[in-house]
Amino acid sequence: MSSSFSVLLGPLTRAVTYTRWLHLLIASVAGVLTGFLYNKPFFAGGWLTWLWMAVLPLPLLIFAALIPVVRRIEGLQAQLLLIPGPHGVEARAASGIATTPSGSWSDRGRTAVWLLLRLGTGVALSALTVQLPMLAGAFTMAAAGRPSHLKGLPAIEAPHWWYGLLAPLPLVLLAAVAVGAGSLTAAAARLLLGPSAAERLAELEARTERMLAHNQLAQELHDSIGHALTVTVLQAGAARAAGSPEFTERALAAIEDTGHQALADLERALRLLREDAPRPTDRPVLTDAERLLESARAAGSDLRAELSGPLERLPGPVSREGYRMVQEALTNVLRHAGPVPVSVRIAAGDGALELEVRNPLPVPSPHPGSGGSGRGLRGIRERAALLGGEAEAGPDGAEWRVRARLPLPQLR
Repeated sequence: MSSSFSVLLGPLTRAVTYTRWLHLLIASVAGVLTGFLYNKPFFAGGWLTWLWMAVLPLPLLIFAALIPVVRRIEGLQAQLLLIPGPHGVEARAASGIATTPSGSWSDRGRTAVWLLLRLGTGVALSALTVQLPMLAGAFTMAAAGRPSHLKGLPAIEAPHWWYGLLAPLPLVLLAAVAVGAGSLTAAAARLLLGPSAAERLAELEARTERMLAHNQLAQELHDSIGHALTVTVLQAGAARAAGSPEFTERALAAIEDTGHQALADLERALRLLREDAPRPTDRPVLTDAERLLESARAAGSDLRAELSGPLERLPGPVSREGYRMVQEALTNVLRHAGPVPVSVRIAAGDGALELEVRNPLPVPSPHPGSGGSGRGLRGIRERAALLGGEAEAGPDGAEWRVRARLPLPQLR
């Protein structure tokens, strides 16, 4: 029994029932304001008044639906009053109701249908909200032995106590109609104010871009922080083994510089996660490669570098990804081969950017991941593929070679 009462009375305890009721009552305001223009016919009373309220605003609403911003206003109002729960950014996106201006005639047409439907439903509910409590009052008066002659309602000339049994029925009917109309209006809002096919496609593309940005963030953290930790570990180990105060001082300075760079990279990565922050534009590029090379030299590598071509005129994505690819290749050398001689070649020209990192093969086994299973080498290949290029890694005689070629537009 208690469960039956909770099912029946549950909607009346929810705030959204009354916000939806309010949303529909607001719709009848347009009818009231328009009715002032017609003065006497409008205020004739009875059902004719409600009919005027539902008919007079129709031309005005159709014209309003042609204004793109009206769809946004209606969408925001529907999200706030028709959809239960929190109203944050994610909740608004999941509501199924768009809050963008009309972008096509289809959007305008659906907005017009929504405005007309809301007006008709709102006027009908407003009429019941006024008339049904009056009817409950008339029954109560009749039960008390007083005749009822309320305007717009049938007269009760012969009062009797049993009218008291009918008094609650109009209020129960009003509550049921309000709950049902609110639920149907919320469903209609999702249908008529929901995102169009073009908007859904744009949202899908935006979601895909966010996923790619998160994947890029994971790769950036792997490359940058992994390189910094590798250099730090090698520097600390070399300082302990050397037993020289001068070497230890240089190693600590290199560790400090590498740590500062890693912190800067970490801050850039964290800014990518903040939706309210602008996308960072100060990510390292190939013109900053010298600090990367110095970091490897400070870790003990005998590094020879050859940089050629107009690196400062490279497209941003190519230059940034090229920097990360060289960084990952040097990190692999330091991690798997130690402070061995390394040669780096960065050449821009002839329609392509060529990157090459060579070092002697470790004995007796080559780099872990030489078969292509290492995450670092896989990341290099993925970066190259995203830019329309190619990358390869493997033994080349007595050396281990990482080579990438990225296509370039004509540099001027």
